[in-house]
Amino acid sequence: MARKNRAARDDDASMSTVHFALVIVSALALSLVIGFPAAAQGPIGPFKDQLFSGAGVLEKADGGDFEVVDYQEMRDINGRDQVPERRVKSRYVSTGVKRHQVDETLSLGTRPIEVTRVGPQRNADFTVIFVHGRGGDRRLGANDFSFGGNFNRLKNLVVGNGGTYYSPTVASFDQAGATDIAALVRHASESSAGRPVFLACASMGGMICSGISRQEVVQKLDGIVLLGGPPDPEFMATAAGRRRVPLYLAHGSADSVYPVEGPVAVYRKLHAAGYPVRMTVFNTGSHGTPIRMTDWRKVLNFLLTAG
Repeated sequence: MARKNRAARDDDASMSTVHFALVIVSALALSLVIGFPAAAQGPIGPFKDQLFSGAGVLEKADGGDFEVVDYQEMRDINGRDQVPERRVKSRYVSTGVKRHQVDETLSLGTRPIEVTRVGPQRNADFTVIFVHGRGGDRRLGANDFSFGGNFNRLKNLVVGNGGTYYSPTVASFDQAGATDIAALVRHASESSAGRPVFLACASMGGMICSGISRQEVVQKLDGIVLLGGPPDPEFMATAAGRRRVPLYLAHGSADSVYPVEGPVAVYRKLHAAGYPVRMTVFNTGSHGTPIRMTDWRKVLNFLLTAG
């Protein structure tokens, strides 16, 4: 049986729970502009929703912008994994997407960046860049079988809708690391003729998101996702905040690394100011829970329609 702190090892992955009541604005128009298939809940269509989108809603607020989602270790780790925290059951993954996956080294700035890329090198309809936390590398965000198969679903959602997914190795969680990922954001935007680029940062990777949010490159960034990471308390004053780059926060209510009160305070401040922000809290979830449990289809549809 997995212990309650096991999810904290899914990366380096009180309050009540809400189901993400997704607000879709002009989804059909957007799908025509950037070539996505129209779907009832937004431009990104379903993929294994019956397995990944069924978490119950304990509580919601702000018209669905804030939610607390039911998380149960026995169901969501032990019941989902063939080997708890190591290998998900086969029905949760579709490995055909690996035909579109390559490892490569990009020379974009002062030092090379090792990445796993899934999807086309150029002309993607949108791009998702995942930044791992401490102790990870590019393999973490490309792992099909750990984290409950959630990265496999993300890859399938991205590639199946004409996008490209990058999982880079972050060499350092400082200004130099932020500069590396900023170069990747710029590369992704330029390679796709300025189409949307989204940056998702997990755990300590949130420091990379914070660093980039203060740089000029946010002009090429269309959404930020923080998964169990520390949000900038002064986010509104950053270059990203002034540009109103949509922000999605996911956090475990029992996170002992970055306590949930900090992200909730940032969410409330931003929401009160009418900022495009949403937050999901996983009830009883620990530090790594958001990596396993975040519903990527809902996140992508929010980011694609919030701007």
